[in-house]
Amino acid sequence: MGLLSFNKNGIYCQQADIYIDPWKKVKNAMVTHGHADHARRGHEHYLCTHSAKPVIQHRLGKKAKIQSVGYGEKIIINGVRFSFHPAGHIIGSAQIRVEYKGEIWVASGDYKIEDDGISEAFELVKCHTFITETTFGLPTYKWRPQSEIFDEINNWWYENAQMGKVSILTAYSLGKAQRLLYNVDPSIGNIYTHSTIESINEIVREQGFYLPNSELVTGLQNRDNYRGALLITPGSTLTSEWIKRFEPYTTAACSGWMQFRNTRKNRSVDRGFVLSDHCDWEGLNDTILATGAEQVFVTHGSTKIFAKWLNGKGINTKILETQYTGEQEGLDTEMSTGSKNINADNS
Repeated sequence: MGLLSFNKNGIYCQQADIYIDPWKKVKNAMVTHGHADHARRGHEHYLCTHSAKPVIQHRLGKKAKIQSVGYGEKIIINGVRFSFHPAGHIIGSAQIRVEYKGEIWVASGDYKIEDDGISEAFELVKCHTFITETTFGLPTYKWRPQSEIFDEINNWWYENAQMGKVSILTAYSLGKAQRLLYNVDPSIGNIYTHSTIESINEIVREQGFYLPNSELVTGLQNRDNYRGALLITPGSTLTSEWIKRFEPYTTAACSGWMQFRNTRKNRSVDRGFVLSDHCDWEGLNDTILATGAEQVFVTHGSTKIFAKWLNGKGINTKILETQYTGEQEGLDTEMSTGSKNINADNS
């Protein structure tokens, strides 16, 4: 198949005897980022970026043997040259460039080309073969600039605060939550976070990334403290008794899936903001063309439709069956490690 192959464990480089984002236990794993469908437990050795390591260590535990490298730093294993390059998805996320005897592959993991202000900005990497997600690989997905979305979020929060309501915003604990916290207007009111989010916030702050002040929700706060506040929490909490302590409140979800009103209705939230940490249709197409890749593998998302589209444009494209999940609307990534792909039929 070429420099990289695909087996029951994941994406494999035989020459270097190492896997990229493997979903079964292996000896050596290069990991693109800390989301649970890419950084899985049980591998003997892990390699990731410096800025991804603290969160991955936190999630996998102290016993996990994790080494890290800087962006662009070259690692040579049995003649194969590897390097990590910013993917723009979340803090520390990377595309992995693999080169051997003039052949270049790039495994992109999950990626986003819009600079969100806190994640390391996406870097285009030229290659012969590109491995890409297609989470939002349909023409109907077209993102507006995030500045417009955050204006809407801030206005929503401000209006709720004027009525004395708590604004509850659901987000992934890792990535989306920090993006929201970084870009909202903290002058509107107090910001509270669920424990799974605040634990990640503390790690990110310790690394030197700036985040506005946020306060961990505990049972000690007076209910009046919440009035007019913003609460960022995993989507799973909306169906729990825990959420009732914040009444009166209004809820919203931030996701690319919010582009469709029926998704918001199905997730039982009052408002949906279209904000994704993945590329839209145009972003995927622009990126793939800009890499100059002659061969493309699509791993998760709207794979059949997107592969057919690229093949029609003369780009040799094949579908890979993987266990990556992309952006599962309303779920925290720690709870989103199932093996099913998200396809056009169920997204």
